[in-house]
Amino acid sequence: MGGTERPGEIAFEDFLKVDIRTGTIVEVEDFPEARKPAWKLTIDFGEGIGVKRSSAQIAHYAKEELIGRQVLAVVNFPPRQIGRFMSQVLTLGMPGANGEVILICPERGVPNGGRLY
Repeated sequence: MGGTERPGEIAFEDFLKVDIRTGTIVEVEDFPEARKPAWKLTIDFGEGIGVKRSSAQIAHYAKEELIGRQVLAVVNFPPRQIGRFMSQVLTLGMPGANGEVILICPERGVPNGGRLY
């Protein structure tokens, strides 16, 4: 889903089923076999969730500006095979003016593993 489509209404209980947590990117690797330019991210979600991996189409960000950045990710979707890489979480972003994905990040530092509500 992208652009201006709007899904139908959902109950608040349905929203609560989506587990969105804060994590810190600790490693960024090249992903040359991806169909669209992407990075392989290693994200630390703290105790309870631990370290997870994600493929993210955010290649317009330099590796150096991603390391140490806090991001939001859905941590309770099933893992998804992307090429030969298993993406364990969905890193969240919004479409920018030029179609690039802009990461959703907390305004200030928060504990890793903090839940969006």
